Amino acid sequence: MADILNVKVSEFMAKVIAKNPGESEFHQAVKEVVESLMPFIEENPKYHYAKVLERMVEPERVMMFRVPWVDDNGEIQINRGYRIQMNSAIGPYKGGLRFHPTVNLGILKFLAFEQVFKNSLTTLPMGGGKGGSDFDPKGKSDNEVMRFCQSFMTELQRFIGSNTDVPAGDIGVGGREIGYLYGQYKRIRNEFTGVLTGKAIEWGGSLIRPEATGYGAVYFADQMLKTRGQDLKGKIAVVSGSGNVSQYAVEKLIQLGAKVVTMSDSLGFVYDPDGFNEEKLAFVLELKNIRRGRIKEYADKYNVKYFEGETPWGIKCDAAFPCATQNEINEDDAKKLLKNGCYLVSEGANMPSTPEAVEVYIEAKILYGPGKAANAGGVATSGLEMTQNSMRLPWSREEVDARLHQIMIDIHETCVKYGTEKDGFINYVKGANIGGFIKIADAMISQGVV
Repeated sequence: MADILNVKVSEFMAKVIAKNPGESEFHQAVKEVVESLMPFIEENPKYHYAKVLERMVEPERVMMFRVPWVDDNGEIQINRGYRIQMNSAIGPYKGGLRFHPTVNLGILKFLAFEQVFKNSLTTLPMGGGKGGSDFDPKGKSDNEVMRFCQSFMTELQRFIGSNTDVPAGDIGVGGREIGYLYGQYKRIRNEFTGVLTGKAIEWGGSLIRPEATGYGAVYFADQMLKTRGQDLKGKIAVVSGSGNVSQYAVEKLIQLGAKVVTMSDSLGFVYDPDGFNEEKLAFVLELKNIRRGRIKEYADKYNVKYFEGETPWGIKCDAAFPCATQNEINEDDAKKLLKNGCYLVSEGANMPSTPEAVEVYIEAKILYGPGKAANAGGVATSGLEMTQNSMRLPWSREEVDARLHQIMIDIHETCVKYGTEKDGFINYVKGANIGGFIKIADAMISQGVV
């Protein structure tokens, strides 16, 4: 039976690769899902006959557009913008905008595909989408970022709306960018509506939204540990990245009693054996969010080691939280983590572990929370922001945090339900993929061939 399933997976992937050449990240994301789902689909032939999976790997709509803007020297610059509307079976498209030089069609299709499953797992009525541009906000003035965002939204506004597609932030798109994007949307459409999430609290944003992805990854890790009668108190944690997700993962880890010993950026990482505390984290927030400096400055200020051009996966730890970018942990990194005592990985970033690294985790039967489950707290709180916008009522910080915490508990329960194997090991990859798939697949079948 296993050989037959492997052949079916290979045949399916051959078709996907032929129709989407050169999009390696998208191929990787689809294969991981198909490998989990193929046995389940064979046991439930209604999904096979309806060709649900074949339909899910095809975006419902793809937009690609030119984004011209003028820099501070008066020179015209041209970037490329995208929006992938992947699946709307259970709600309006929902997913972030990423501004980074590496953005291309394949990366956004991978992110949109992952987003479909992630949004389904939250239990909220949200479809999946993703978008962005190869624009790099780093090194740009506020006025340059504003002019780019205004040009980008001038085109994007044709395709989005509070009941159609609700973008949010992602890498390179924080509160500043969301503000400029929203201002241009409001100017063109002459309406004040919940068309973007991640807004400032003064004009429709939700408390806890900036913290949500990082908090959620930690809440999910805590739930995984509970299956083994443990919690995060006293655990040594390594965290990659120093942006929004990393910052608040570190904050929540500190609150729950863990010792965080690393943070990083694209140039290297810092190792603080005494651990980060609230004062040190406040320095990182000011460094990254206001001065937009490099993490090396932390090493200089606190007299700790800085490892230029390296990642933190060789540091001894109990738990790892990759919160930077896709494919940041390869097979060798995964083996180093295990060798140094790591037995929990909770992904704050999207697909930060390569397939080979994931195989290492699962073979070793460690606690491994894949991004589509572990980092779903961000989009879950975006969904809560959409609810508040629809009601025209804000919720308190405590209420939003409580709802976020419960959603992460519910996601964990779904993963346990569909991922527990005969020997008792919880395969969270399998659980997340099947749990996310069922809701969307049943909705697609109910709605006919559309």
